[in-house]
Amino acid sequence: MGYPYRDLHDFVKDLKKSGELAVIKEELSPILEITEVTDRVCKMPGGGKALFFENPKGYNIPVITNLYGSPSRIKKALGYENLEDIGWKLYKILRPEVPKTFLDKLKKLPELKKLNDAIPKLVKKGKVQEVVIKEPNLEELPILKCWPKDGGRYITFGQVITQDPESGIRNVGLYRLQVLDKDKLAVHWQIHKDGNHHYWKAKRLGKRLEVAIAIGGEPPLPYVASAPLPPEVDEYLFAGIIMEKPVELVKGITVDLEYPANAEIVIEGYVDPEEPLVNEGPFGDHTGFYTPVDKYPMMHVTAIVMRKDPYYLTTIVGRPPQEDKYLGWATERIFLPLIKFNLPEVVDYHLPAEGCFHNFCFVSIKKRYPGHAFKVAYALLGLGLMSLEKHIVVFDEWINVQDIGEVLWAWGNNVDPQRDVLILKGPIDVLDHATNEVGFGGKMIIDATTKWREEGYTRKWPEVIEMSPEVKKRIDEIWDRLGIT
Repeated sequence: MGYPYRDLHDFVKDLKKSGELAVIKEELSPILEITEVTDRVCKMPGGGKALFFENPKGYNIPVITNLYGSPSRIKKALGYENLEDIGWKLYKILRPEVPKTFLDKLKKLPELKKLNDAIPKLVKKGKVQEVVIKEPNLEELPILKCWPKDGGRYITFGQVITQDPESGIRNVGLYRLQVLDKDKLAVHWQIHKDGNHHYWKAKRLGKRLEVAIAIGGEPPLPYVASAPLPPEVDEYLFAGIIMEKPVELVKGITVDLEYPANAEIVIEGYVDPEEPLVNEGPFGDHTGFYTPVDKYPMMHVTAIVMRKDPYYLTTIVGRPPQEDKYLGWATERIFLPLIKFNLPEVVDYHLPAEGCFHNFCFVSIKKRYPGHAFKVAYALLGLGLMSLEKHIVVFDEWINVQDIGEVLWAWGNNVDPQRDVLILKGPIDVLDHATNEVGFGGKMIIDATTKWREEGYTRKWPEVIEMSPEVKKRIDEIWDRLGIT
């Protein structure tokens, strides 16, 4: 059976049928009220239901939030029960393996065929262009103002599409956009992100940078926009690999860009790098704090296209947990195979949502030599956006790094801060408010593994308390008879 959903409408229909969608008929304002409902639901055990706001006050376009906010829904959206399978599929395609014989070449062909089958496909027309508005007014969309001190309304789940002005390679990123006027947006291109690189290349070349912002489409699309892929890997190709079928794209009306034919809404426009940067913010961010006002590029909106019956998909960020907990969890699972490819000693890793993904990395390893924990931590800091991690704590292979209780137990017992902690400097997420400088500050590596004599441990390391297997087996056999419930 192939990937089951053609677009967001299909996915919503299925969630409604399976009881995973709450339809809210009450008229609620996009100004703060929808956020308050969503925030309460996101903090329910398991992440709560997806929310379909049928009557946003003043608008006839329904609003959807918390769509990916549970393990079952993110798995359903991507079409996999085990998300690591996606990572292994990507690994098989990307691994730099040179076939030794003609037979090996033939064996590799099926993976190359799958890659070819996943290449985005240009189609002549798509539902997203059923309605074309060439005198655009962003105020006609139910864009949310999420938190009381936000600088305005924000698009938070748009797939921001640009092309590298030199190579032509497409980037699809998940960047917030603040509504400045009916046809102007501030684009939050952080310094470490590919969209920012495209902007500075365009500035150097003296070119306008065309932009398209897609809302919705096939369910993997909003996720892949958030995925930390290498710059050379097209996010829509990655979505095609996930679905094992190509993403259908259409050409823009006022921009020379291609975007998802099955999206709900697309905002077309451009950024002129010769124009001065504009104030963006404050914004209630995924850290749980407001990010202050800063200078970012301004986008001019030249057209809005949409389906006849569009849904407005958005997400709330704020004090965790929120929906992004499950998007981050999906990234963690999907990219584990690629981390293992670079670092075979890694057993597992965890980027807890409570640490906003970039504050803590807990990693378990098969330790083989003195200093191995530090080697792994240094290597992780050299892998893409893992370079922004602030604290890396390394554990023995038998520690379940997904279990915060076990993590704290091993961390507390196994670490001598004087011996096992390294303080470094490096790039930091620009949303981190603790550092003196934006985007640059301190990092901490902690070795919470069993210590060896060669690492300076002069005593005998104690044994972990374990019951004998015979007793455990005996109690297992009579457990039901004990009447303990």
